Amino acid sequence: MVRTHVFVSGRVQGVAFRHNARIRARRLGLLGWARNLPDGRVEAIFEGEKDSVDKMLEWIRKGPIFSRVDEVEINWEEFIGEFKEFD
Repeated sequence: MVRTHVFVSGRVQGVAFRHNARIRARRLGLLGWARNLPDGRVEAIFEGEKDSVDKMLEWIRKGPIFSRVDEVEINWEEFIGEFKEFD
């Protein structure tokens, strides 16, 4: 099990980025959350199987159809297991 903390920059607010991330994370069996930041970025934490987190990160780099991802900062952290769902 792994944990990653990401920050996504670009046109990632107002384009259903978090909604689509939630759907994809739940399909992959990931736990965590995603939120908008005041500076226009999206911040998220994903916990789960390494393969599923890797698939999520691959999707994050592209985002949903109307988004434009300019940069993804990925920080690998120690797995904690603190979440019961993906919010």
